[in-house]
Amino acid sequence: MAKPPESTKTNVTYYLKQHAKERWPQIESLDVRFRSNFAYVSAITVDDEELPLCRLRYGGSASTWGFAVYLASKDGYENSMLPNGQFSGSPQDCLDCACGLYFGDPSAWS
Repeated sequence: MAKPPESTKTNVTYYLKQHAKERWPQIESLDVRFRSNFAYVSAITVDDEELPLCRLRYGGSASTWGFAVYLASKDGYENSMLPNGQFSGSPQDCLDCACGLYFGDPSAWS
């Protein structure tokens, strides 16, 4: 699978950080790291805890990414379905799904 272009990486990082700032007050900062066709998203909470959230998989579109939630029990990522029943979505939808789970806020799925 192709790696995302640098412009896509920059845009996705910007939009995820902006969305986290607007929607998730529990997050002090968001870290987005890219490796091959994956983006790994983790948060530093206001309590100074590092929290892996999810992995996004680039499939050729900057607006739709595959979604895998981080499972602490596995210390790894599990391909997951978003609340809309799809296995891919916007980076912001993926972030909301993971944050809704980790921060106990099901309103993120409405």
